[in-house]
Amino acid sequence: MSEAIQVYCVKCREKRDVVEPEAVFTKNGTPALRGKCAVCGTTLFRMGATPAHDGMEKPVIEKSEKSPSPRKSSKTKDSKEASKSPKKGKDKGKSASAPKKRGKSPKNKLVIVESPAKARTISNFLGKEFVVVASKGHVRDLLVTQLSVDVDNDFEPKYRVPNEKRDDVRLLKKEVDNASEIFLATDADREGEAIAWHLIHATDMDESKVERVIFHEITQNAIQEAFAHPRPVDMSLVDAYQARRVLDRLVGYNISELLWDRVRNRLSAGRVQSVAVRLLVDREREIEAFVPEEYWTLDAKVQKQASDKRPFIIRLVKIRDEDVAFKAEGDVKPHLDMLEKSQYMVEDVKRGTRKRRPSAPFTTSTLQQDASRRLGFNAMRTMRTAQQLYEGIDLGAEGTVGLITYMRTDSTNVALQAQEEARTYIINRFNKEFVPEELPKYKTKAKGAQEAHEAIRPTSVLRLPSTVEKVLSRDQFKLYKLIWERFVASQMANAIYDTLRIEVRAGINAPMPYLFRVSGSVVKFQGFLAIYEETRDEDAPLDEDEGRILPEVTVGEVLTLVQLLPEQHFTQAPPRFTEASLVQSLEEHGIGRPSTYAPILKVIQERDYVEKQDKRLIPTETGKLVNDLLVQYFANVVNYQFTAHMEEELDDIAEGDMQWRPMVREFYTPFQAQLEHARQHMPQMRQDDYIGRGCPSCETGQLQIKHGRWGKFIGCDNYPECNYTEAYIELTGVKCPKCGAEHGGELIVRKTKRGRIFYGCSRYPECDYSAWKLPNQGKAQPTTGDDEQDEDERIASYY
Repeated sequence: MSEAIQVYCVKCREKRDVVEPEAVFTKNGTPALRGKCAVCGTTLFRMGATPAHDGMEKPVIEKSEKSPSPRKSSKTKDSKEASKSPKKGKDKGKSASAPKKRGKSPKNKLVIVESPAKARTISNFLGKEFVVVASKGHVRDLLVTQLSVDVDNDFEPKYRVPNEKRDDVRLLKKEVDNASEIFLATDADREGEAIAWHLIHATDMDESKVERVIFHEITQNAIQEAFAHPRPVDMSLVDAYQARRVLDRLVGYNISELLWDRVRNRLSAGRVQSVAVRLLVDREREIEAFVPEEYWTLDAKVQKQASDKRPFIIRLVKIRDEDVAFKAEGDVKPHLDMLEKSQYMVEDVKRGTRKRRPSAPFTTSTLQQDASRRLGFNAMRTMRTAQQLYEGIDLGAEGTVGLITYMRTDSTNVALQAQEEARTYIINRFNKEFVPEELPKYKTKAKGAQEAHEAIRPTSVLRLPSTVEKVLSRDQFKLYKLIWERFVASQMANAIYDTLRIEVRAGINAPMPYLFRVSGSVVKFQGFLAIYEETRDEDAPLDEDEGRILPEVTVGEVLTLVQLLPEQHFTQAPPRFTEASLVQSLEEHGIGRPSTYAPILKVIQERDYVEKQDKRLIPTETGKLVNDLLVQYFANVVNYQFTAHMEEELDDIAEGDMQWRPMVREFYTPFQAQLEHARQHMPQMRQDDYIGRGCPSCETGQLQIKHGRWGKFIGCDNYPECNYTEAYIELTGVKCPKCGAEHGGELIVRKTKRGRIFYGCSRYPECDYSAWKLPNQGKAQPTTGDDEQDEDERIASYY
């Protein structure tokens, strides 16, 4: 071993050179390396073969050494021994759970995943010798009540097991203590790698027993392949997680504390969420500053003089070979008289074809965007449903199986086997013309995409949406159908359009000065359009040419003018963001990663920075105020390029090309100076909204709108001396359609458990009227059981 080998040292908290390296094999025959840390002398251990293993004989594992099923042994041998021993008092029946006291070695192979649903699915694919349990997410985290980062000790994070997770960890530790091998099968991303690492430390695992397994779909083949090729925990991915966690805590904790003092409580700031709010505020300021400009277009409705007299519209594009630019009605009028008297003659006819390529399979961001536009799902609803499809659905005879691949990805890559299966399906359903000659390849448009995983696709194309619909919920079926159609379409041939462009000259005498033009296209070959067509961006201009059918004309043919159509227009302000377009913008700027988009959208709405109206995100006054303070005092924190650069550095850490502590130190040094400056100079901007009533409890205080964990409420400004509170009711001024005329009921703003706004009668429960929209803003939509929201999002669950 002439070359230095580095292994993560739990004492130094970073990778160190190994001294006194020794090539060894574990009890189950897996090659490993044992040595000591060159700095502190701590024993280091790393799974995997090294050059020193070359030539060494792998130990033969006798069948008798293999661990029998723990469940079987607990019901046979241990139970028999228990029946022979005396049963006294509280010890009755407990001998089966205490093999260590009898000097017995652990029996089972333990697999730990995050969720119970995933555990149930995976257990179906593993033998009886495996026990699969769930950690139910993270088991350790930074302390909530303090910074939990030791800035003076090289940014050492202080992790602890939260109170609500202690029982879970206690149960996990019992399983760990009774395991001969431990497989950490958490998700295949940085977060999943971090959960695996936290599990090791929270349960005091013997790292020589631990192996990490990775799979991107929960199917029989994927699980077997993963367990056949385990690996150690990737500390580079863990370091990237720690860097992100520490950075977010340094920013969020310090700035949020400052905002609580200078503005109001329950506010927060974040390294990524604050940039998202800035995008929204900047767009709102653009809209406020926008001055519309008038412009005019001039179309002409013409028709053939022959038998086919269907009229069609042509647009004036040039006058005397100069582009048309009418800025006012006065610019158009001088041309109308001449054009009324002009002759219209076909000058040119151009026919051709164009190809339209299918969209790539879904990534996390494109799935959230299309689900928003096509299904009306918000980002959290999309990811929650996708998680269910990934973790497994009970298909009856086939058992429980994951229907889609991993849903947090920025990659458009697809496994060769999946592509071949899709091609076979397409040929059988249509014919060979519907598949391209070569397997399609797509390149992601996301800035800084890692493309470590596959795109989001069905685990098997042969599981048609129609065949699994009966075992899926409504949301699951809609999203699975969307993912299935998008993937199948991505493997199909291009659509082909026949195009036609007609140019018409108009004038009284030659040379005719006016040039009109019209284009149209019709589908010649459907290709992928036979399965799926991507939803148009709600803010993208319509393609007026597509689907426009034009009559057959020839060069020199004279057309008849039916009508001139001058029309006034005004330039439009940039549109407000929707959730879909905000995710797209974040991705284009390289801000955030697939796992962060949905939480960002959720938190900026929960913190009262943003309101959603007709699917558009509008920054509140609080959002604007906080943004302006951050821009003034923490310019780099809310800088688009700076934040994107930090994401790139986190990716470098994940690749093992950068150490995380120097990266955090480089950020924190100037940030600390900014923080100190803000503490000294940021003005008090208290948002104390008084409602004009005195406190009925203490009679000296005034009631004001306050913000708590569950939203707005009314409280006394003498708090904590006076604890008086009452519910905050937002009136709409609209009478209840059901009881307003007779009893004076008025509609008030309510929220479901998931934060969706609805309108209910102020006389509830005497009157149970509720609707998603105000009656005077469109057709009322009562919230009946036919609504497509989740069961726990219905109105009834709010009260």
